[in-house]
Amino acid sequence: MWDPKSLSPAAALQRLADGNKRFLEKGAAIGQRVFRADLADQAQRPFAIVLGCSDSRTPVEILFDEGFGDLFVVRIAGNIVAPSVVGSIEFAASQFGTRLVVVLGHTGCGAIAATVGAIQSGDGPESRNIRDITDRISPHVERLVRDSGSTADAVVLRESMRSNVRASVDHLRHGSRLLEELVRAGRLAVVGAEYELETGRVHFFDGVPEP
Repeated sequence: MWDPKSLSPAAALQRLADGNKRFLEKGAAIGQRVFRADLADQAQRPFAIVLGCSDSRTPVEILFDEGFGDLFVVRIAGNIVAPSVVGSIEFAASQFGTRLVVVLGHTGCGAIAATVGAIQSGDGPESRNIRDITDRISPHVERLVRDSGSTADAVVLRESMRSNVRASVDHLRHGSRLLEELVRAGRLAVVGAEYELETGRVHFFDGVPEP
């Protein structure tokens, strides 16, 4: 669904950046998260779609200072792009007219650390389901980890996280015909970002649209 009233990708990104700034300066506006029964009778109109990690320290709506109905959020460990994730994002982009997708990684990501550890040790997680997550991350960070030797310092972990975010962004841009056509038509932008647990800041670093 195309809605000419939808925020442009650049305007939506600026709103997210402004919200993160408010969050840092004075904390989230609790009033925005008061229950609203009227939303049950309204169609969804999220201005951005965010694919984030399941980490409990990265509550997407709070760190962007947004409330009910503002963001369409998909959260999965390691912000990986599995088929159900792609389907969820396709649904939001096609049904709500939302024009911005943000893949949000974060420092201190356990899924990244587990993947790096598995590459260095050669031993994957015992759980088949957890291995499904690390196996999706591994191809995008393996060379970086191998080149770093046996030490997984903070720099390696952060660069691995960023590499994984870029891979997820690329997958969404080119691994879905529906999303790729929207991107080509200029109706959708897919952007990579990272959230710093240490500072509370969000940095956008991949595919940032021109204002």
